[in-house]
Amino acid sequence: MKLAIPYDNGQVFQHFGHTAQFKLYDVENGTVASSQVVDTNGSGHGALAGFLKDRQVDALICGGIGGGARTALAEAGIELYPGVSGSADAAVNSLLNGTLLYNPDTVCAHHHHEGGHDCGSHSCGEDKHGCAGNH
Repeated sequence: MKLAIPYDNGQVFQHFGHTAQFKLYDVENGTVASSQVVDTNGSGHGALAGFLKDRQVDALICGGIGGGARTALAEAGIELYPGVSGSADAAVNSLLNGTLLYNPDTVCAHHHHEGGHDCGSHSCGEDKHGCAGNH
């Protein structure tokens, strides 16, 4: 199995669509056999799902993620564990031992909405940095 995490200085990067690097983990027999940090080379939002699929990623652990990216990952067959923060390595270890705390409903967690606007009231998409609301 191969896992990926949006990566920034050892931490789970919180805005999937702006990820500059992923840390990829090769898992064998329930433990991490190897890992590497790879640059996305400017790929963003929906293109990142293809980037991960091309690297045979099976699952993604991430922080905030928009609806368009969620759809692209689902279409690529990549399992999603959103709403995670903290150490990337610790998150992988938690997933492997069944204790990962994640929120499957996390969408647009990277936005600060005001005036009663919330992510549940609009469609998240790739064209507006993850949200189609007025920002």
